[in-house]
Amino acid sequence: MVKDLKRSEADGSGRVSLEESIARAMDGSDGRIVPFLPYIFQDVWELGAVPGTVIDIVRRHARDLSRLRVLDLGCGKGAVSVRLAEALRCRCFGLDGIQEFIQFAADKAAAAGVGDLCSFEVADIRTRIEALGRFDVIVLGAIGPVFGDYLVTLETLTPHLAEGGLVVVDDGYLPDDSSRAHPRVLKRGDLLRQIAAAGMRIVEEVCVADEELERLDQALSLALERRCAELMTKCPEQKALFEDYVRLQAEESEFLKGDVVCAILAIGRPAAGR
Repeated sequence: MVKDLKRSEADGSGRVSLEESIARAMDGSDGRIVPFLPYIFQDVWELGAVPGTVIDIVRRHARDLSRLRVLDLGCGKGAVSVRLAEALRCRCFGLDGIQEFIQFAADKAAAAGVGDLCSFEVADIRTRIEALGRFDVIVLGAIGPVFGDYLVTLETLTPHLAEGGLVVVDDGYLPDDSSRAHPRVLKRGDLLRQIAAAGMRIVEEVCVADEELERLDQALSLALERRCAELMTKCPEQKALFEDYVRLQAEESEFLKGDVVCAILAIGRPAAGR
């Protein structure tokens, strides 16, 4: 189970505890689910962005693949970092708040022969980012507004982005004419305005195909429901916690089947003179 995570109330800045932040990033609402996440997701490796799409985007836009440095924030079990290192022989540094995920990522990197290219660390990315240097690519793989909205997120990451670098985000947005609403899903116009306000632009947008979303959703849902059912038997006193998590996952999945556009966005600074 998760070690060294201290549950605390929001501090003076309004920042929630690490457990609460992780729960929200994993589409939950209760930080008490966090110690059980390694068990729940033991059958799933790809927890965030689709690695193949990220690799293709980086290939198309990175300036020097031989010297590429990638920061994978909320890296989960390391699928993106390991696959990037395998394909491009680049150096990847992954951060996540769950110790078991980080150990799994390190083991995967070693097994894939890229242990010398990948390093992983257990950390709260909201504070750890402050001490980091610059990277050519910063990946945010479907972790939601951990830093805040797009404007705050990009302003936070910009000091750590090398010249000509990219922020690669796996996220969803609603068309401007959509009648639907979600507290964590922006309309496209609002998304573009926040990116522009941060002095950046979308360099490339790759929409995730419906078939791929369905495949990933089915695999995730089956694994999650089975493992949560097991936990209800193992820990009957926590049954309501697991039932609530399954319900929230199902609601999130159902919402994404509407007119939400799921995409991987490559965001960078405008070229000189533009």
